[in-house]
Amino acid sequence: MKDTDIKRLLYTHLLCIFSIILSVFIPSLFLENFSILETHLTWLCICSGFVTAVNLVLYLAVKPNTSSKRSSLSHKVTRFLKCCIYFLMSCFSFHVIFVLYGAPLIELALETFLFAVILSTFTTVPCLCLLGPNLKAWLRVFSRNGVSSIWENSLQMTTISSFVGAWLGALPIPLDWERPWQMTVERKCSICRSLHVPCMGLGPVIRVT
Repeated sequence: MKDTDIKRLLYTHLLCIFSIILSVFIPSLFLENFSILETHLTWLCICSGFVTAVNLVLYLAVKPNTSSKRSSLSHKVTRFLKCCIYFLMSCFSFHVIFVLYGAPLIELALETFLFAVILSTFTTVPCLCLLGPNLKAWLRVFSRNGVSSIWENSLQMTTISSFVGAWLGALPIPLDWERPWQMTVERKCSICRSLHVPCMGLGPVIRVT
């Protein structure tokens, strides 16, 4: 049984990676002048949609947490609506956190929100697919020694890795702000402005035109 779960888990991750690759190439067949760099906001939306759809299909097909209880249609609809609300709450929560770490409040708000959406796609969506809108199960999985299956262990690792990757991806930004490819007007977060020091976290000293 464990070997079967490992194979299913491996196929699930491979298909998720494959969906990200597809989100790079398929839109160029239907959208003119599509590229990750020039139309990055569009790509973030498409990538989020691809990954979410693949997660939903895979977890419905694999069903790692099968329940013997049969739920009614109204229960399934309520559960789905709760999942949607949890996802939106996750997006807005991440957006607020990014702003508190120094992202512009009004300018580039769409970019900040889409970053929150893509991070929620890689963290919240798998949790909702596997655990559902059950906060007790979430706390159990992400608490110490709370994992009870290989699926929950993978969920724990991928979620933490996504947060660490988002942090490490933002950390080097202040290192090259003098370079010509960076923008040109200096911005600091409110905390760093009060301390008269450049922000070295998610809100680095950025120059914009």
